[in-house]
Amino acid sequence: MPVQGLRAVSTARNGVGAFILQCKRLDFHYCDWAGSSRGMNAFLKNTLPAFARANPQVEINVSPRPRKHPVIKGTYINGREKAVCVRNLEKEQILKKAELLRDASGEQLKRVTKPISSTNESVRGIWSPYHGDSHTL
Repeated sequence: MPVQGLRAVSTARNGVGAFILQCKRLDFHYCDWAGSSRGMNAFLKNTLPAFARANPQVEINVSPRPRKHPVIKGTYINGREKAVCVRNLEKEQILKKAELLRDASGEQLKRVTKPISSTNESVRGIWSPYHGDSHTL
């Protein structure tokens, strides 16, 4: 009896289906009375329903904060929170801030000293086509 190879081969998906959004909740705080919440009130009435339908994986909470400036607060799966004050911003600018919080990882900002980070540092360094012998080109 001859040996046969497997007929079914797993297909590479390049990470499709493995992505997990880091933001789990967005809290929108506003004031009905203050003028600094005018853009936030317009955002909540006009833009937020479409934003919520486009992002069903993110829990969205809306709550009033009387006599305070409007704030968007993002909560992430690593337990961290980020808050952005959106006082006196227009609804389009508030949408950009909400997308910024949605796409953030929740990690604390840190200075990048090396352009590439790796768990296993290479002894030879990073390969580049500009290094090495020029006569082999």
